[in-house]
Amino acid sequence: MFSKEESKQIRQDFWIFFGKRYPRKWLLYDTKVKEINLKFSFDNQKAQVSFDIETHDELIREYYFEKFESLKNLLKAEISEDVSLKQNYLRSSGKIISRIYVEKTGVNIHNKTHWPEVFDFFNEHMQKFELFWYEYQDFITA
Repeated sequence: MFSKEESKQIRQDFWIFFGKRYPRKWLLYDTKVKEINLKFSFDNQKAQVSFDIETHDELIREYYFEKFESLKNLLKAEISEDVSLKQNYLRSSGKIISRIYVEKTGVNIHNKTHWPEVFDFFNEHMQKFELFWYEYQDFITA
């Protein structure tokens, strides 16, 4: 087990090394739609690349989720057959969001031998998510 401080340092190291391996500016929060962000997440069990729809207004969250849901076949074709769409995704913080994501299981941020495969997973899938956003953002935000 790691102390809280050790765990924090390992997480920081992961993101620093990822940034050095793939030194580019990712779209992430810069979608121009405050309710929709692209995210990387990595914890003790899995790594994910996702579109997160976060807002206190249920109707807006539902509206955007339905837009993504209508593009499900394109998401699967252009990103991965393994894309999951969860309208009510419970974050570890207890907050419910909508999440469209791909996931790599069996990896742990505290295990540095897992880092190279997660780096590659993130790079491959975030590029696909970004391209998808650029291609369909007008439809999603209309």
